[in-house]
Amino acid sequence: MIKHTLLSILGGAFAHALLFSSVACAAPSEVSLSNSALHLQWRQTAEGWKLAAADVLDDSPAQKAVSLGAPSGQYRILYSAEEPDKAPVAFSLAGRADVFPEPIYKYPVPRWAKATIPAALNLAGEERVFFPSALEKAADGSLVFRHQTDVADVTARWSHDPSFPGDVLVTLTLTARKAGWFSLPTPTLATVPPADLKWAVVPGYFKGDRFNSDFPLAFAYGHGLPDRPVIANEGAASTLASIMTNKNGATLAVIAEPGVVDPWPDTVGARELWRIGLSHMNRAGELAPTLYRALLGSRDSRLEAGETLAFSFRYSLRNDGWFAAIKHAAYDIYGLKDFLALKKPGRSLSQRLRSLHKYVTDDATSLWHTEEFGGLTIGAQAYNGGVVGAQRDPKKPGDYDAMKNSDYGAMWMLARLTGDPKLVRDRLPFARNFKLVQQQAAPGFFQGAALGQYYLAKSRRFVEEWGDYVEPVAITYYTMLDIGNILLFQPDDAELRERLRLGAERLLDWQRADGSWAVAYDHETHKELFTELPDARATFYGLIVAYRILGDKKYLDAACRGADWMIKNAVGPARFLGVCGDARFAPDFATVQSAQAFLDLHELTGDARYRDAAIETARQYITDVFTQPLATNKKKSAKKIARADWQLNQTGLAFEHGGTIGTASGSGPILLASYAGLYVRMSRLTGEPVFRDLARAATLARDAFLDPKTQVATYYWLHTNAGAGSFPHHAWWQIGWITDYLVSEIELRSAGGISFPRGFITPKVGPHACFGFAPGRLHGTPVQLAWGDVETGLPEVDYVVARESGGPRVYVILLNNSPRAVKTSVKAAPSSIVGLNAASWKSAALRTDAIRAAQLPAARETWQVDIPAFGLTVLELEAE
Repeated sequence: MIKHTLLSILGGAFAHALLFSSVACAAPSEVSLSNSALHLQWRQTAEGWKLAAADVLDDSPAQKAVSLGAPSGQYRILYSAEEPDKAPVAFSLAGRADVFPEPIYKYPVPRWAKATIPAALNLAGEERVFFPSALEKAADGSLVFRHQTDVADVTARWSHDPSFPGDVLVTLTLTARKAGWFSLPTPTLATVPPADLKWAVVPGYFKGDRFNSDFPLAFAYGHGLPDRPVIANEGAASTLASIMTNKNGATLAVIAEPGVVDPWPDTVGARELWRIGLSHMNRAGELAPTLYRALLGSRDSRLEAGETLAFSFRYSLRNDGWFAAIKHAAYDIYGLKDFLALKKPGRSLSQRLRSLHKYVTDDATSLWHTEEFGGLTIGAQAYNGGVVGAQRDPKKPGDYDAMKNSDYGAMWMLARLTGDPKLVRDRLPFARNFKLVQQQAAPGFFQGAALGQYYLAKSRRFVEEWGDYVEPVAITYYTMLDIGNILLFQPDDAELRERLRLGAERLLDWQRADGSWAVAYDHETHKELFTELPDARATFYGLIVAYRILGDKKYLDAACRGADWMIKNAVGPARFLGVCGDARFAPDFATVQSAQAFLDLHELTGDARYRDAAIETARQYITDVFTQPLATNKKKSAKKIARADWQLNQTGLAFEHGGTIGTASGSGPILLASYAGLYVRMSRLTGEPVFRDLARAATLARDAFLDPKTQVATYYWLHTNAGAGSFPHHAWWQIGWITDYLVSEIELRSAGGISFPRGFITPKVGPHACFGFAPGRLHGTPVQLAWGDVETGLPEVDYVVARESGGPRVYVILLNNSPRAVKTSVKAAPSSIVGLNAASWKSAALRTDAIRAAQLPAARETWQVDIPAFGLTVLELEAE
């Protein structure tokens, strides 16, 4: 288990013994903290104890020292005798006079206001800057620095971590001499000149290798580094760290110890409290990873004389990049593996899929409605979230205006697998009609484009989420992807093929010479909008759909041009754009969607650049996935329901949108884990386990966030088990991503022996796709995905059913989603398999791979099955 918080308090004597490190005085005026991985050396000067060397040692036999930058050792205290002003500072985009964000953006405006108060901009209070005046070597081998100022005394205890030689544990303790507001930054270990910077990242907020002087683009969108020492809130900090790599290859990370921040401390969520802040600079504006204990003016920053403020953290030094530093924090500091071991689901994902099937076919719970428009009966689900122009009266039960369908691939997939007439007869025809009238078919500037995501029933028109404009990426989403997925199941639908062609031609016509697209066009004037933002989204993917369905190579060529532009302008600098208009396109799940888009293009072309772009995009997306806090068995509650801490833990869950104007800071991550299947596929492609483990952390044992009646997950983490709420259409996305995840785990665990063709990615929320439109392979045998009601005996055991194409065999693919081996009783009656006309089984076997199969008694419907930890086995059944 993780012991780092205790070790940071007790010091490093044990580390000294284990690692053969030295904490020794080379001379009365020098002291060092060194071992096989690092070398820190202080020198006493007239100003106090300064760092003379701050090096990480490489893996060569000579253990060559690689400098972290200019060594410093400087400390700061921030102090204000009066409560700091909390009025936000106004900013504008470069070249514009209006205030950012514009007033129409009612959700981002208050978030930006919180992020730009003077204290967060490092403008509040006074600073006391010093080098420690006193040093003593403690009995446990740690170094203890002390200093007195007129407002507070500071003690800093430094020691090795016995488990990780590259880590130095530090505990700062500030004791107030005067009453007031205090903030305690981490000391500056070393500074990096901008010309020597390779990469810096404050996970969840911004990243890059250079400054961006357009402050809103840097601090709201993460497009480059802010050119000032801003302090980000812990709320959207996916990893509680600030990380910097210089061009020598040395990386310095400052990571908060477990326990400093707990987003669910007891009975309710507690985010945005400014318990810590994170920055890429110290207050002097020097590049130096820095954490702040308590922002000036926050609850924790107020002290009376004699009161203390403590902060435990670590410096992690490595001759490796930022990604390795995040993995270290996830596994070694915040216990990702331990979190997976604590998980115990109440229901399996397979059971959730059956419950979701019932939900989406119930008109009352799913809020399904039909309306007459354009001479057709159209069908969709009521959408009760924010849409500009919607006139729903929340005081009238059942009143609705905005309508939307979400995952067309999941709709057609579930209808194919189940054969449910409620879907085949009462849903799909009207959802198809919705798609026809959503697209402009008439000639003109917008021919082929989607008129809007939402249909407003009361005013009988289609609208976008947050403005009267049309986005090229909306053509990809609501024309190309939706229609493309329908055509995978209905390839002879000539009308839809023509509508797909119209969308593809519009994308071709709007594509610029460099391969990019505009973000949006005004509906009335046709003028480009949001010109300050690049369309750093997978708009090109719509042309991949067109090529796969229609076969014209001009679409593939154009897709490649779009992807090439994106690699250079989005993937390389890690500057992505989101797709949620109400959040003013703050970066969101569209980032990881791009990774799958590149993978699909690589599959079509064989070009390794697209595979590499997919991998890099997936790596960058890890900063949108929470890797903290440390999960425990501590007793807590949510909505008066007793919960263990691990049940509420956010680790593995990703943002809707992060940064300063997204929802992650206040509402936390989302339970719509579309990224999970892609991360499992990435793990198989790269061999990198952190992708797989974060996906499992996101998906498994999330019962605390499910509506107990419908098993529909809430959207935002903060709301725990609120169910679908304003977003009933999300149930289709949940069906889609859960299926995608299970199928991806099957392919991973079978080493590719069991696989199924993937459809096109879903619109908007991530990279998951549909299945079931074409046969897959099970150890060489052609099989079709099927639907069945199998009892696995344990909620840790999931299953997927497949049937031999044209044959009598049924395959129940069993997944043990637990880090422990299980023995369970599996029941699979012939009558439980949809479409199977049989009364009994002729034969039964357990198959672990293409060669090995153990015969089972056939004259029964229940068998004992052993499945290894996170393993897979196949129950192979032949019907009479």
